[in-house]
Amino acid sequence: MTSKRLFLLLIGLIGLLAVGLVGGTYGANNLLKSRAQTLVGLKAQSIALQQEQVSLKTAQKQLSTYADLEKIAKSVVPEDKDQAEAVREIVNIAGNNGVTLASISFPASTLGTSPAGAITPAAGSASSAASSSSAAAGSSSKTGALSQLSPVKAIQGVYTLQISVASDATKPVAYNKFISFLADLERNRRTAQVNTISLNPDKNNPDLISFTLGINEYIKP
Repeated sequence: MTSKRLFLLLIGLIGLLAVGLVGGTYGANNLLKSRAQTLVGLKAQSIALQQEQVSLKTAQKQLSTYADLEKIAKSVVPEDKDQAEAVREIVNIAGNNGVTLASISFPASTLGTSPAGAITPAAGSASSAASSSSAAAGSSSKTGALSQLSPVKAIQGVYTLQISVASDATKPVAYNKFISFLADLERNRRTAQVNTISLNPDKNNPDLISFTLGINEYIKP
């Protein structure tokens, strides 16, 4: 082999190496780009998962908070309009304060049955008053649960049941006993809002009064 042929052979090998180097560089560059895009996608997924985890933790905290609020709401607002229970509680409160009641009445039912009329509590006996009102309780169906109720505009799903309470005019009570009775009513979870009060002083003794109350019972059926 002459030196000229050897030179040409070396030139050819160098050219092939150069082409191979260029091709390898191009292929490596494309591979790096592909891997970089994959890495960017995985990083984006990781960030999205982290955000979802943060959102999930926040939602869990909110769920825990609202669960506590739901428990509080259920303990404060009754889920039924059990008139017998309402009457029993009112009569017990009246008895504890030395107040004699003449009647406890509810709105007329919308179920097509006989209206819920006035209930006359037996003196000194809450159980007889409760049994007298049991016939006025609504149906256990959804329609029955909502009869006699008025929706509260500001709070969705909460209703009010109007209750009228009248004292025995033949047995008027001292004003301080009436105030104590009123305070206990407003501490009771079923009769927490007294919205109307009508007082009638006794003709023979102005220090004694009879009264009629309008009470809102809040219910979340």
